[in-house]
Amino acid sequence: MNNFILIFVCLFLGLVLQNIKQIPQNTHKFLNWIVIYICLPALALYYIPKIKWDNQLLFPIGVAWIAFIVSYFFFSLLGKRFGWSRKLTGCLIICAGLSNTSFLGFPIIEALYGEEGLKTAILVDQPGSFVVLSTLGVFVATVYSKGNLNSFQIAKKIAFFPPFITFCIACLMNVLQFDFQEWGQLFFKSVGSAVTPLALLSVGLQLRFEKRSMHWDFLGLGLFYKLILTPAIIYFLYVVVLHQHGKDIEVAIMESAMAPMITGCILASTYGLKPRLSSMMIGFGIPISFLTLLFWYFVLQYV
Repeated sequence: MNNFILIFVCLFLGLVLQNIKQIPQNTHKFLNWIVIYICLPALALYYIPKIKWDNQLLFPIGVAWIAFIVSYFFFSLLGKRFGWSRKLTGCLIICAGLSNTSFLGFPIIEALYGEEGLKTAILVDQPGSFVVLSTLGVFVATVYSKGNLNSFQIAKKIAFFPPFITFCIACLMNVLQFDFQEWGQLFFKSVGSAVTPLALLSVGLQLRFEKRSMHWDFLGLGLFYKLILTPAIIYFLYVVVLHQHGKDIEVAIMESAMAPMITGCILASTYGLKPRLSSMMIGFGIPISFLTLLFWYFVLQYV
């Protein structure tokens, strides 16, 4: 419950700070920088060394990869069909293709499925959503913001993206079965825990409620893909096609139905991919997702 309260408090605070002239206009960019270059690497160094590998883990891990890849083809085809700008297409691919599998996902999954469900949720988030953000997310953000980069330049962008670097270090630690001392783990966990309040504050600083905004139709389309189509795809693939059942699969599908990933939208905004639409995806996606999550939970329990 505290997490849900914090979400709306930070968004509201950001909206309030918009009207204070003493607050610099580029404050949200500074907050974005902290989130991407400090908080995300800290999360990787805390969580990934603790993961225990098993082939069955491919199902929860695969959720984020499947959702993002389908998002890429879905919005790329629509973008070409209707002549959207590259920045609009890139924004929708990233914001609709990534789920908020940690800050929203963790407390919701723990409340519904207990500690065992939370272990699966961490797998969906860290080797899943987090790595997709650090690799494919950066790839799309770079390509759709710049347009004319070659393969070497794109690879360089990903390779030197701090969260990706720390992910590689964390994976090596996992292989070597090495983890930090308790004080080090506490430090990285504390730094990483700042990601959501800072990101939501940044979103609130950029969020606008404009009745005549050109973004409303695209917001609806993006949220339809994120909240309805994505979990439907995962459900069809895992349950109908692959005949997978159990709590792990239920958790994976519920995680795919979460609202747009806050840091994914921050990444899109940082690269200039329709920052206002990116903020709207979070500002409207989070409260709407509470209703759609109830629907998917009902489907998984009774259908």
